Amino acid sequence: MRKKTALLISLFLTCIAPSITFAQLSSSQIDSLVAVALLKFKVAGTAIAIVKDGKVIHSKGYGVSDINTKIAVNENTNFQIASNTKAFTTTALAILEEEGKIKWTDKVIAHIPEFKMYDDYVTKNFNIQDLLTHRSGLALGVGDLMFFPDGSDFTIKDVVSCFQYFKPVSAFRTKFDYDNLLYMVAGEVITRASGMSYELFVQKRIIEPLQMNNSFVGYLQQDKSNLATPHSSESGNIKTIDSYDIGMADAAGGIFSNVADMSKWMMLLLNKGKYGIDLKTPLFSLKNHREMWRIHTVLKTNQNPRYNSHFNGYGLGWVLTDVVGKFKVSHTGGLPGMLSIVTMYPDLNLGIVILTNTENGGEALFSSITNTIADSYLGLDDNAWIDKMVSWRNDDKNEEDSITKKTWEKVELEKNYKVKNENFIGIYQDKWFGKVEVFEKNKQLWIKCYRSPKLNGPMAFYNENTFAIKWEYQAMNCDAFAVFSFDKTSKAQSIKMKGISPNIDFSFDFQDLDLIRIDK
Repeated sequence: MRKKTALLISLFLTCIAPSITFAQLSSSQIDSLVAVALLKFKVAGTAIAIVKDGKVIHSKGYGVSDINTKIAVNENTNFQIASNTKAFTTTALAILEEEGKIKWTDKVIAHIPEFKMYDDYVTKNFNIQDLLTHRSGLALGVGDLMFFPDGSDFTIKDVVSCFQYFKPVSAFRTKFDYDNLLYMVAGEVITRASGMSYELFVQKRIIEPLQMNNSFVGYLQQDKSNLATPHSSESGNIKTIDSYDIGMADAAGGIFSNVADMSKWMMLLLNKGKYGIDLKTPLFSLKNHREMWRIHTVLKTNQNPRYNSHFNGYGLGWVLTDVVGKFKVSHTGGLPGMLSIVTMYPDLNLGIVILTNTENGGEALFSSITNTIADSYLGLDDNAWIDKMVSWRNDDKNEEDSITKKTWEKVELEKNYKVKNENFIGIYQDKWFGKVEVFEKNKQLWIKCYRSPKLNGPMAFYNENTFAIKWEYQAMNCDAFAVFSFDKTSKAQSIKMKGISPNIDFSFDFQDLDLIRIDK
């Protein structure tokens, strides 16, 4: 079976993306594009929906939800939408704002007194919108090791108190650096202001009124009968990987949904907060619709002359830009083996959602298909997005493979170097991440993280003070360097870490750890 599948893939990979007549793509043209993309990007399954002028004009699944069971994806197949959850979080806050339970400019400490940032001024002035706009002054993905990989024992209490230990990389409210942890704090604001769990509030106040009947928030998910399985093609072949339990991070990325339900979500937003049979029932006001779709943090504008963009920025859970004179609202989401994108053009009353279940190829698929569909509505010519994305991915992969390969080749060359294990063995602690232990197992050094048990594995000598760690967790490419510093007796006193691959997911923020020996 595997050989037959590999042969079919190799045959289809030689296909050229179908020629497109650019008016507005028909469903059959989309079917043809997706068939090619699934094979070229090695994606198990995907689902796509398009809404136009208040109607669903395309809603369909492709491929399989699990390569082992061969169950087909359909429009109701649930995927983890990951960071596309963030817009539901901002909508929940908009509802609370209209009920007078919060104000957008409320200081976070007014709702969570124990919240503490890296600076007293920032702590006192950090408001609810600062939680949502990625302008905290902290680095990209800071603290994400609390929930990446899954299985850690960190709590929202740990998240609320951790920010005081991070070093800022920019001045407060001056620079965009994407974060997840502050959205978790926003979820806690919702809990305290509403008297309901974040999950229950979003389920009862957003998902149920919109009749998104097969969508669930976090632990509330009960029906798993039509749930996509995550996959990875990191090794070259598609394989299933373990489902990711996002745990306490539901407000940052915990929703399970499908394209049929996400169509209702897009129509709500394109209709400026109103829904229902007559599209006249308000979920939130026009004022707050504008607030969520207003730029709060400026981003670098796309210089591609094809799209002639003039502005780019982040609103409240949305990326906002212009494309050939049309307003564009979008967001992506990613968890291991689950990738999603929502794109809307309000001026065209157009929305596109794509959900995928394969690490690596999923992002290339959703980008190329979304761009191709959108371009057809924008009156642009065929840009051969699939073929271009294949080329770009190959370039990135070659760079990543080269650097990673050289690292492990050097490790192999140094395998006979004699290391005094006793100089490294010990317990080290970081103020926010907790304890890490370096110990000996079968005469080799190993490392384990007390609060994140999936982060454990052997350490191989790289150079005089650096080891390469091969984590037992391999669902994502996150192997890391551990760099030791020593005292005068050559005994290790601290560890700094960083990812080996140049394309490591930013949520593996090993560089933010400052591990100090505590067993002196």
